[in-house]
Amino acid sequence: MAEQENKQSIEKQQSGVEIFAGYKGGDEMPLAGYATLLGIYNAAFLALLLAAQNSEDGLPERINFADLLLLGAATHKLSRIIAKDRVTAPLRAPFTEYVKPAGESEIKEKVRGTGMRRAVGDLLTCPFCMSPWVAAGLAFGFVFKPRATRIVAGIFTGATLADFLHHAADAVKEKDK
Repeated sequence: MAEQENKQSIEKQQSGVEIFAGYKGGDEMPLAGYATLLGIYNAAFLALLLAAQNSEDGLPERINFADLLLLGAATHKLSRIIAKDRVTAPLRAPFTEYVKPAGESEIKEKVRGTGMRRAVGDLLTCPFCMSPWVAAGLAFGFVFKPRATRIVAGIFTGATLADFLHHAADAVKEKDK
C-alpha cells in the first residue's frame, strides 16, 4: 500500500501537479499565467534581440548615458501611465475593478478573475511589473528607429520632469499656508 502511494506521489511530481503545491497563494498567485507572461516576454525579447543583431547596423556596443537617462525617465512615466492613470483605465478594465481615486489623476484598482486574466491584471496594474516590458520596447526602439524613439522617450521624460515640478509647486503652496 505504501509503495503504491509512493508511486502515485512520484507520478504526480513528474506530471507537474505537485511541483508548485507547496507554494501558497492560490488564486492570488496564478503561477501558470505568470509563466505564460514570462514566456511571451522572453520570446519577444529574444526575437527582437536576434532581429537587432541581424539588422544592417547590428546591436549597439553600448547605450550612451544620455539615452540611458532618457530611457529610464520615459520608462518610469509610461509604466505609471499604463498601470495607474485614469485615462488608460479602459486598457485595464477587462482585468480590474475600480476601487477609488489614488492621487493626481491616478486610480486604485483591484485585480479580478483567475488564471491568465488575473496574471494580466497583475501585470497591467503594477508599474514595477510593467517597467521591463516598457523598457525593452523603448530600448529596441532605440535600435530600430532611434530618432522616433528619442522623440517619444523625450515626451515621456518631459512629462516625468513636469510631474516632479507640479509636486514641488504644490509642496511650496502647502508650506506657505
